[in-house]
Amino acid sequence: MSRPDFSHVTIFGGSGFVGRHIVRALAKTGVTIRVAVRRPNQALFLKTAGRVGQIEIVQANIRDQASCKKALEGTDAVVNAVGILYETGPQKFNSVQAEGASQLAKLARRAGIARFVQISALGVSEDSASIYAQSKAFADREILKAIKTAVVLRPSLVIGPEDDFFNRFAAMAQIAPALPLIGGGTTLYQPVSVFDLAECVVKALQGSASGVFEIGGPRQYSFKELMELMLQVINRRRLLVPVPMPLAKIIASIAQFAPKPLLTPDQLILLQQDNIVTADNGLVTFGITPQPIEGLLPEYLGLYRG
Repeated sequence: MSRPDFSHVTIFGGSGFVGRHIVRALAKTGVTIRVAVRRPNQALFLKTAGRVGQIEIVQANIRDQASCKKALEGTDAVVNAVGILYETGPQKFNSVQAEGASQLAKLARRAGIARFVQISALGVSEDSASIYAQSKAFADREILKAIKTAVVLRPSLVIGPEDDFFNRFAAMAQIAPALPLIGGGTTLYQPVSVFDLAECVVKALQGSASGVFEIGGPRQYSFKELMELMLQVINRRRLLVPVPMPLAKIIASIAQFAPKPLLTPDQLILLQQDNIVTADNGLVTFGITPQPIEGLLPEYLGLYRG
């Protein structure tokens, strides 16, 4: 039995890479959207994603319950796309991804909201040595405890325009003679299109399924294969240099202090674990055929071509 219709969705973290694509996908369905972000002025570009008055930008910080409660007023569905890749200032994994997300679900439950979609990550576990993975797994558990009808989506590497993966390495390839392969580049990934993930969020809100769903693209690649594919697309030849884990740990211990670190010790833990779907692919479950990344990369990596 399908859940009742919804007309107003609040998206936390809607200005981020994944969040903005969710906003655009939902706007096509005609629902009213409230985008809750820490810095509203930096999210005004999203207003053009829908018709006049369809998208509202409001200030809310997932670490502040009062602002989150206000952002939930009058809404009947919630998407949480808030996430950080590294800690800075008050933005800590536990305060943002663990406590912040779990408190948001509790506020939604008190407001009588039964539709809640959480954007998590593949391979997270409370037993992981990674604080990032611990915080995400804690939130997933608490959200499902608070809202039995919630959907947790755990995607592998998400790619698409403005992604922080291929864009970063393609930019490096423009100026660097070589690219690093952490641990030899053997870690496996199952990259998924951000457009597929956004469509999956829409399907999750519209349907009656609940629980945890692993999300991945149509095939698996090693990190080295991804670098080779990227270099092929941008028509550049670069050395791919294996970086042994002991050396990578030294690099990460230093790089973590940069304003926007390229590598941290916590990320290094995750880079040693395969990031692939281990159960049914949630995209297929929601009726979506995963897009091959080979067709997507040329659409946004063209500016890096040699």
